[in-house]
Amino acid sequence: MADSFGEFQAALLYCDKCKRAMPVRQRLLLVLPDGELYDYTCQTCNSSVGSKTEKAGSNPPAPARGVRSGGI
Repeated sequence: MADSFGEFQAALLYCDKCKRAMPVRQRLLLVLPDGELYDYTCQTCNSSVGSKTEKAGSNPPAPARGVRSGGI
């Protein structure tokens, strides 16, 4: 079966300090030659609750915003 979903972003992850699933923030930690390493932190206590490596080329680059080409 073909990959039908692509990439997911976590909204809730289990936090050891809070002892339950909590909302998380995803932040870019490192840019690696084979992809990007993201860290997930608990929004309540700011402890690290997980990480994810996104392979290079898995997501197309976002189009540039506010950049005009040509004209005045």
